[in-house]
Amino acid sequence: MSRVFITGASSGIGAALAREYAAQGATLGLLARRRDALDRLAASLPNAGNHKVYAVDVTDRAALAAAAADFIATTGGADIVIANAGVSHGTLTEHAEDLAVFDTIFATNVGATVATFAPFIASMKAQGGAPTLVGIASVAGIRGLPGAGAYSASKAAVLCYCESLRVELKPYGIRVVTIAPGYVDTPMTRGNPYPMPFLMPVDVFARRAAGVIAAGSSYQVIPWQMGVLAKLLRALPDRLYDLGVARARRKPRLGAP
Repeated sequence: MSRVFITGASSGIGAALAREYAAQGATLGLLARRRDALDRLAASLPNAGNHKVYAVDVTDRAALAAAAADFIATTGGADIVIANAGVSHGTLTEHAEDLAVFDTIFATNVGATVATFAPFIASMKAQGGAPTLVGIASVAGIRGLPGAGAYSASKAAVLCYCESLRVELKPYGIRVVTIAPGYVDTPMTRGNPYPMPFLMPVDVFARRAAGVIAAGSSYQVIPWQMGVLAKLLRALPDRLYDLGVARARRKPRLGAP
């Protein structure tokens, strides 16, 4: 029976991954800010009494480390740790009030990914059995999207950080898997005011992500069609890319009318 620790577990991708792994018989550590949503999720899962719930803001590093320590002490370690917590808002650098939004997005999407992994590495080095750290990035990190500079840059940082960590931890038998979702039907994407090609139901995404994690793949875009599109966008000369996205509709700024 595997032990799986998931951040951002109260809704969206995190909750879907919790359902997927619970159906496989895993013991879960579920972490998010909203205690009521976590409790409802845990109660709905198979073997509800086996799962641990942590009402923690991932930007609170001390509380996050304490939750990780409790999960390790309770279960004897973690086989899979998924740094899934993330936020997305439109941002424009010209607006001074968006600087705080930049800080929040980076703290949640990048800093918390590092802080999620850090408390587990020492025990993973000792336990054997190819334990796995999973970073949830995004295709938005492959090329910068106008009006989403903070989100795109934060997810690009996750991509690069996980690549560094993968090489760093390979000698210790710890796998690092990077998953870059395309458009997945979650509360985060439902507010997007633009077409979302290859939009995927969240439970289908979770099932495919679990398969990628089990296979130990180093990097995977889900769905694969978005991976093809991302490669094409990456290969475009800057001039053509700029022309293609300059007038694209943008995610609303936080608090903007």
